Amino acid sequence: MRIAILSRSSKLYSTRRLKEACVKRGHQPVVLDPMRFSIDVEQGSPQLYFKSRQVRQFDAVIPRIGASITFFGCAVVRQFEQMGVFCVNPSHSISVSRDKLRSIQVLSRHRVGFPRTIFVKDKGSIVATLDRIGMPSVIKLLEGTQGIGVILAETRKVAEAIVEALQEGAKQHVLVQRFISESRGRDIRAIVCGDRVIAAMRRVAQGDEFRSNLHRGGVTEPITLDPEYERTAVHAAQVLGLRFAGVDMLEGHEGPLVMEVNSSPGLEGIEHASQIDVADAVIQLIEEEVLLPEVDIRQRLTLRNGYGVTEFKVSPESELCGKSIDACGLRARDVVVLSIARESVTIPNPKDDHVIAAGDTLLCYGKVLTLRGLVPSPLSRRPKRVRKLKSRGDSLSAKATKTAT
Repeated sequence: MRIAILSRSSKLYSTRRLKEACVKRGHQPVVLDPMRFSIDVEQGSPQLYFKSRQVRQFDAVIPRIGASITFFGCAVVRQFEQMGVFCVNPSHSISVSRDKLRSIQVLSRHRVGFPRTIFVKDKGSIVATLDRIGMPSVIKLLEGTQGIGVILAETRKVAEAIVEALQEGAKQHVLVQRFISESRGRDIRAIVCGDRVIAAMRRVAQGDEFRSNLHRGGVTEPITLDPEYERTAVHAAQVLGLRFAGVDMLEGHEGPLVMEVNSSPGLEGIEHASQIDVADAVIQLIEEEVLLPEVDIRQRLTLRNGYGVTEFKVSPESELCGKSIDACGLRARDVVVLSIARESVTIPNPKDDHVIAAGDTLLCYGKVLTLRGLVPSPLSRRPKRVRKLKSRGDSLSAKATKTAT
C-alpha cells in the first residue's frame, strides 16, 4: 500500500518511526507537509494538489496534525476522505478532540469519568463558578497542548484574577476544572489502537510542578492498566471516533478520570517507557481497516424508504423486557437487533434465544413504524412530578381557620 503520513517534518521521532514501520511491513510511505497542499473542491471530482502536483493513488493516510494547524490540517484530511482514502483518524474526530470543552461535552453522555468542569464567559458568574468547583482549581485554555495554558490556582482570589486576565486581557476561552488532589503530579497515558489499549505508562512530575507532561520534565514508568482504566480509555477514544489516540487519565479515588484524548499522540515517550512497538501496531491497524473498512450503517441501511436504524435503552416497563429476541417476535415484525450493550459489554449480532434485560441498549434496524412503537416516548422518560393536593374540604377548613385567627 501507498501510505501518506501528514507531518510537518520527516525528522520528528513519531514520523520517522511510522515511516520505518511502513517499510518494515512492505508498504510505501510518503511524508507530506499538510501546509503544502491546495484543495480543489469540485462537484463529483474532489482533488488535492501537493506543491502544485495532483495527488493520486494513496491507500491510507496517517494524520499527524499539530494544534497550530488544526483548521487547515483537518481540511486536508477531510479532502482525502472525500476522495475515498482511508484515514486513521477522521477529520471531524480530530477537530472535536482538539477542543477541550467540546470533547468533554461529547463524553458527558457516556460512562466516562472526568473532573467536574465549568465553562464561563460572564464576568459576574466567575465567583459563583469557583465556589461550585472548590479550591484549589485548575484553569485551562480550550486549545492548549503539552501543559501550556494549564494553571493551578490555590485560592479563589488567585483563580478569579487568572480567569479575568485570560478572558479580558488575552481574549482566551478558559475552562475551570476541579483539582484532583489525590493524583497531584501524576497521570496515566494509555495508547488506544483500534479496540484495545496497546501500551500504557504513568507520568510523574518533578519537584513542585503539578503538570506531568514530558515537555515539563516529567518522568515515565511502565504500568499494567486495571480493567476499568483500559475500558475507560477505549470507550473515550471510540466515543470521539478516534481509531488511534492517547488518552490521559487521572487516578481518582472513585476510578479513572479522563483529562484529554489526543488524536496525534507522540510515540517517543510511550515506546521508550513500555518497550512496545506502537508504530507497528498503527500500520497493522491500517492493514485490517483497509481490508474491512468501517461502514456507517445509519446512512447505508436507511436508503430504503420506510426503514431506519435506531438505538434505545430498554425500560422495565417495555414489552421486550425479560423476553428472548425470538419470543418478542421482532423478526416477524421486520426488525433485526444488530447489537445489545449491557453495562460495559457489547454483544454483536445476538442470537434469537438471547434474553433482553431492563437497562440494555439495543441497536436495531427495521421498519420505522415498528421501531417507533419500541422506542420509549421522551415524555415517559421524564421523572414524574409528585404534587400533594389538598381535598376541597381541607382547603375550606384551612381557609376558615385562617379567617378565625
